[in-house]
Amino acid sequence: MELDKIAATAAAALESDWAHLAVGLFLVWLAANLVRRFVTDRVGDADHRYKLRKAFTFLSYLAAVLVTAAVFSRQLGGLSVAFGVAGAGIAFALQEVIASVAGWLAIMFGGFFKVGDRVQLGGIKGDVIDIGVLRTTVMQIGEWVDADQYNGRIVRVANSFVFKEPVYNYSADFPFLWDEILVPIKYGSDHAFARRLIQSVAEEVVGGYAREAEAAWALVRGRYLTEPAGVEPVVSLVANENWIAFTLRYVVDYKSRRSTKDRLFTRLLEEIDAAGDRVGVAAATLNIEKLAPLEVRLRPAADGQAAAS
Repeated sequence: MELDKIAATAAAALESDWAHLAVGLFLVWLAANLVRRFVTDRVGDADHRYKLRKAFTFLSYLAAVLVTAAVFSRQLGGLSVAFGVAGAGIAFALQEVIASVAGWLAIMFGGFFKVGDRVQLGGIKGDVIDIGVLRTTVMQIGEWVDADQYNGRIVRVANSFVFKEPVYNYSADFPFLWDEILVPIKYGSDHAFARRLIQSVAEEVVGGYAREAEAAWALVRGRYLTEPAGVEPVVSLVANENWIAFTLRYVVDYKSRRSTKDRLFTRLLEEIDAAGDRVGVAAATLNIEKLAPLEVRLRPAADGQAAAS
């Protein structure tokens, strides 16, 4: 049969073609390692070094595929029909792999995220430390660790995820977040003075972030259809049955939420202590006032002893 003749011809040519393939792949491997050693390792900037290493790795894979195609070009031409029939089954079996490769292309050219960005992919939140052809590697934050701190766990997520779930990027176009803290002030304090005190501390601690965020938001408005956003620290007041609740809303660098809260509360406590009796921090306490009079009457008991009623 015609297919048997094609297969016999291909098998006869394989003996020399395999040797050519081995030499070609060895040369590709040697060139890739030389470039990595004498080019990428000499780049001082870590970000540029990473990008060069990934680019040369991709080019080496591409060169290996081209060498393989060139060596077996005659056999591939004769087996094109067989490959066409097997292609449908291979595509079905490797659909997740194909989707991951497509996801990698979307990430690289679609601007979903880049190395160094803080993202949330489904339930995984962390900093992107590597983007591979099949998987994205994330240094996870949170979980059993409070605030946005590394927990030491490295997670690899299939790139096909970008087509299935939302991708939350904390640092792409606007590398700031809005955050809030609650400051409870007890009743009887000078609430107007307390508002000025909190506002002053906010300007001192996070005022610089507001100016940087304003410039960054201008770039966002130039790219997207968004409204003007208030990035200056804002203090609002709510009076409830327990205390006067002041809420401070401010913008902060996405990697500095915890340290910024620490600085804010430290300065607030220092200023409140310095204010003396004008301002006091509220605490959850139970005050009993105007207790109703309690009347006790005694009557003789049957056994001769007094009993309360």
